[in-house]
Amino acid sequence: MCHAVLESPTFFAVLMHIDEDLAEAARGEGCPACGGVLHQADYPRKPRGCPEPWRAAFATRRSFCCAQCRRRLTPRSVRFLGRRVYLGLIVVLASVRHSGHHPQADALAATLAVPIRTLRRWQTWWREQLPQTPLWCGAQGGFVPPVDLQQAPGSLLVRFLGDAADAVVALLRFLSPLTSRSCRLHEGG
Repeated sequence: MCHAVLESPTFFAVLMHIDEDLAEAARGEGCPACGGVLHQADYPRKPRGCPEPWRAAFATRRSFCCAQCRRRLTPRSVRFLGRRVYLGLIVVLASVRHSGHHPQADALAATLAVPIRTLRRWQTWWREQLPQTPLWCGAQGGFVPPVDLQQAPGSLLVRFLGDAADAVVALLRFLSPLTSRSCRLHEGG
C-alpha cells in the first residue's frame, strides 16, 4: 500500500487540489479576527519525503495576511501535518508501518530517510498527544468500536472507507484542523 500511494502522481495532484480548495475557502471567509481582506503571504517549506517531481509544487505552504489587522491566517492542509518537516502522508504511512512493528518499518524508514527515533516520536504523538487535542476529544465518540490509539494511526486509518489512497486522504482531511495553529485558535481549539 505505502509504495503504491507514494508512487502515484495522481495522489499528489489530489493532495495539491484539496489544499488549494482549503486555502481558497479560508481566503473567501476573510480575516477571522476583523473581517478584513486576506492577501496571499505564502511561506517556503522543504518537505521531506516528497517525490522529486512534486518537490517544487510542495515547497510552498499557503498562508494569508490580513490587509487591516495584519494577522496571519494559515489554512488547514492535507499536505503538511503542522510544523513537521515531513509530509503528513509520510508521517501517516511510516507510522502505520512502525506501529504494527512490521519488519518493513526499518526498510520504509530507510527509503524515506526517516530516523527510527523520529518514528518513535511520531508514535508518542499518536498515542499521547493526539488524544489530548480538541479534535480527538470531539471525534472519538463517533468511532464505534473505539479506536485503539496504541495501534494508531493504523487503527484509525482502517475506519475510513475506500481503497488505500481514499482512506489516507480521508485520514489527512480528518487531521487537517491540527495542521494550522491559526485555524485552531479561531475555532476555539
